[in-house]
Amino acid sequence: MSTLEQERTARVKKIVGYLKRAYPDPESELNYRTQFQLVVAVMLSAQCTDKNVNRVTETLFKKYKTVGDFASAKPAVFMKEVSSIPFYRNKTKAIIGAAKMIQKEYGGNIPKTEAELVRLPGIAYKTAHVVLGELYDLWEGIPTDTHVRRFALRFDLTHHTDLKKISKALETLVPKKDWKYVNNGFVLYGRYVCPARPHDCKNHPLTKIWPKAGECWPKAK
Repeated sequence: MSTLEQERTARVKKIVGYLKRAYPDPESELNYRTQFQLVVAVMLSAQCTDKNVNRVTETLFKKYKTVGDFASAKPAVFMKEVSSIPFYRNKTKAIIGAAKMIQKEYGGNIPKTEAELVRLPGIAYKTAHVVLGELYDLWEGIPTDTHVRRFALRFDLTHHTDLKKISKALETLVPKKDWKYVNNGFVLYGRYVCPARPHDCKNHPLTKIWPKAGECWPKAK
């Protein structure tokens, strides 16, 4: 292990230690009642805030509950119902397509492996691992969203900017038993403690671990 890797491993150990203490039972803030509603919420949340997604799904999920409900949705109607969400046309097509595929190939049950989930329209590495963790408490990967990307770069845990490459870099640094704390921990920390806009954060818990982070503000991808 290189000196850089050793330094990053030591640093991430302290960072994850804080996240475990601050957020001992991490879970998504997306609202849902059925398993496929979570899948839909995560798909809608791409490049959109959870708050906006929850606002839309508050009404949407009263109408669509089961995989069958989404599979039989009329695209033009569904598209209008989610039109306040970014990329709503593509997301409508992916959600209905994923529902039909789950209904046809998996008997209406949400798959429990990354390999099966990423076969579904609109689901890539990040979404797959959010779903596996949230629904089944299976943490076989670290999902990287904008919050995780931001902090991974601010705390010099990787030089990568590609989301999946950041996930793989973090998975190398963080023991698997602690993977469940990384995504939701960083999301909650970024949402309620250290937002993305540049500000004085020298007294924030994680910045105290790595003071240089207080001067590093990565641009959004």
